[in-house]
Amino acid sequence: MKIAIIGAGAAGLTAAYELGKHGHQAIVYEQAPFIGGQASTFDVGGERLERGYHHWFTNDTDIINLVKEIGLGHQIRWIDSTVGTFHDGKIYNFVTPLDLLKFTPLNLINRIRLGLVTLYLQKRSNWRSLEGITASKWLRKYAGKQAYDNFWGPMLRGKFGNEYYNQVTLAWIWSKIQTRVASRSKGMIKEKLGYPIGSFGEVFDVLARLIEENNGAVHLKSAVSRIIVENDDFVGLEVSPLEKETFVESFDAVVATTPSYIFPNLVPTLPKSYLKKLNDVDYLAAVLIVLVLDRPLSHVYWLNVADDSIPFVAVIEHTNLISADHYGGHSIVYLSNYLSSDSPLYNLSQEELLREYLPHLRKINIDFNESWILTSYHHRVRAAQPVIPVNYSAKIPDHRTPFKGIYLANTTQIYPEDRGTNYSVKMGKQVAEMVMRDYDSSN
Repeated sequence: MKIAIIGAGAAGLTAAYELGKHGHQAIVYEQAPFIGGQASTFDVGGERLERGYHHWFTNDTDIINLVKEIGLGHQIRWIDSTVGTFHDGKIYNFVTPLDLLKFTPLNLINRIRLGLVTLYLQKRSNWRSLEGITASKWLRKYAGKQAYDNFWGPMLRGKFGNEYYNQVTLAWIWSKIQTRVASRSKGMIKEKLGYPIGSFGEVFDVLARLIEENNGAVHLKSAVSRIIVENDDFVGLEVSPLEKETFVESFDAVVATTPSYIFPNLVPTLPKSYLKKLNDVDYLAAVLIVLVLDRPLSHVYWLNVADDSIPFVAVIEHTNLISADHYGGHSIVYLSNYLSSDSPLYNLSQEELLREYLPHLRKINIDFNESWILTSYHHRVRAAQPVIPVNYSAKIPDHRTPFKGIYLANTTQIYPEDRGTNYSVKMGKQVAEMVMRDYDSSN
């Protein structure tokens, strides 16, 4: 069987690898000049670094097992994580459960309530009874206004913006808690996070090589302009490579990993019921500034910013997880924002965004000086985070589209878990298996 894969992110490459492993020919088309999607890398002083910050939890077994399978298990490092919240000019550590008791923006009673609410959600095994409730409403009621205003609310606004934060289902919060708790094995007080030394880029490079060794191919700068359907059956693709002639190629099946708002442009004849599910999903974009500093900014790897006056929502100091020695002794800091693509911040140039951000870094570290910056980078992701409203499970489109041979696999279909490389790998493998089952059953 000859299968096309649209998109060379974690899901697309995994699907192609699995298909090739089982004797099928997988041809990957990627519009960008690089592979890896949201976990793609770029060069920083001769070393590879992810465009957007990435790590693994100990329970991210799908991608961990894949990395081991392709011979890179020895590259994985597990490191104690440092997490904090910036509130009212101070960094509060959230490394161990005892740190909650030191979170003085909440009085003692509300610290206890916060802990009990977290424990309650941790012990819940069934998320389905939670997805009809908004996280905002439930947390305000049971954690209390003070805990919501100072902890949960900033987290939700940071992830989903002022436009969507009060629409998010409680099941999303449940999933985040389950992930963080599960990443602490029995008896482990501190959270450990994983990272492949050599970067995520090396993982994707090996996947691409294995795809090619299994009679497949990965074509970059090759946008798919149309998925061709005849008599409700998929027959092939129209491909428009950069600076080359558009061509049509026949395939037995196609797996599209494009965002939901792009997919209808490729298949304009989709039935209204399926099209509605695609159109009902909202995405938030991400904008990132990556700073290379001559010294550390803080002691924290992951710093949530609970301060509305600061125009970014998180400070991820990569070199507080991975040693700065890998980057010539320099510190790597991501300034992260989730926002709508029509937000003024999203559309600022790198220089304009830096001017907006830099004064606020002195709030994080009073000694910060612009002279610390050796260089900086600017990245945008249009479809970074699907919005997860109440009763989201009913809104998810099937991987099998209404047309035989056409499959969709994107981040809107990852639920109740949050999107990430582990779940993209899991989805890519599942869709590949689905394609093979459907092919076997039709023959």
